[in-house]
Amino acid sequence: MRMWLNGVFRVCDELRHWARRKRWREEQALGRRAEDLAHRYLQAEGLTVVDRNWMLPGRGAEVDLVAWDGDTVVFVEVKSRRESSGGDPLRAIDPDKRRRLMRAAALFLRRWRIPPEKARFDLVTVVFEPFEIRHYRDAWSFRERDRIS
Repeated sequence: MRMWLNGVFRVCDELRHWARRKRWREEQALGRRAEDLAHRYLQAEGLTVVDRNWMLPGRGAEVDLVAWDGDTVVFVEVKSRRESSGGDPLRAIDPDKRRRLMRAAALFLRRWRIPPEKARFDLVTVVFEPFEIRHYRDAWSFRERDRIS
């Protein structure tokens, strides 16, 4: 039954992407498509996605995906490129972006009374041509602010 549901989810994702392309700029629609793909990828890896596009109220920071990996809350940033010639999506994660994500994550943890030791930051990159998804677990942390492996 799970295989059947995965097919249904894929069809729904495609229909949602088609509808977004009619309403949004192409870059926005492609970014959301990458989030959909990352969501499904992380689920297949055993993570439980509990929130999407979680925003820090009034402060302009957004976490693309929030998931649980066992007893660890995972804040996931998704970066995408239309084609590999556009450069590695990793380059889009600068220190300012990491700081904004960490501020949003810290508020999320405080609201839910989760200690920072039970959190990690992952990065998922999606390149559409040629298609590739990469998952960087524990890409940076509250202590090691500049690490991306």
